[in-house]
Amino acid sequence: MLKVDKIKVHYEGIPALHEVTLEVNQGELVAMVGANGAGKSTALKAIVGAVSPVSGNILFNGKDITRQETAKIVRLGVVYVPESRRIFGPLTVEENLLLGAFTTDSEEEVRGHLNHVYSLFPRLKERFRQKGETLSGGEQQMLAIGRGLMIRPKLLMLDEPSLGLMPKLVTELFKTISLLKEEGYTILLVEQNVREALEIADRGYILQTGRTIHAGDGKELLESDTVRKAFLGL
Repeated sequence: MLKVDKIKVHYEGIPALHEVTLEVNQGELVAMVGANGAGKSTALKAIVGAVSPVSGNILFNGKDITRQETAKIVRLGVVYVPESRRIFGPLTVEENLLLGAFTTDSEEEVRGHLNHVYSLFPRLKERFRQKGETLSGGEQQMLAIGRGLMIRPKLLMLDEPSLGLMPKLVTELFKTISLLKEEGYTILLVEQNVREALEIADRGYILQTGRTIHAGDGKELLESDTVRKAFLGL
């Protein structure tokens, strides 16, 4: 479904990514892990068109989207749920969710997607009239993911969804991500919680200083010396 081939990204002339390569097949949950500053978020932004690679190619379902506008990429079915949630605080929960359905014209489809989100996150249904800014951090993360699901994306990209959450909520979040995978969603997950991410991933990529340094099966990576020494303190 997604093929990223040797992309390079610069910020004001300073290299941020150096020939990052990765693939995501339909129905897979793929994790991209690494330390702060490794280039994980930049890679997602390049895929969704928020930054432009200076070289390399990005293909989505065989279509070159390397330098396409973000709106066009989203209409193809690529959804990016950014770090720090970025919900619209003054709007209600339901208003935030409905904004995520901007590519869907059918009111019946929108209502169906909304009900699906509420089934995944019952707390959002309980608070559908509540302003986004009054939600807890965990509820805001649910809202951000729910908004991303409102167009039933072909590829859902989650950027550090567990950031700032309490351990109990982190566990709930990863259960929800696993459930989405079971429902057939294709997911590219960026996470600093390396163990949790690789435990639920089909495959994983390790980024370091803007480079893909290791790739493989999620559980195999967990057992590799590279991961154990660099991220798990073993």
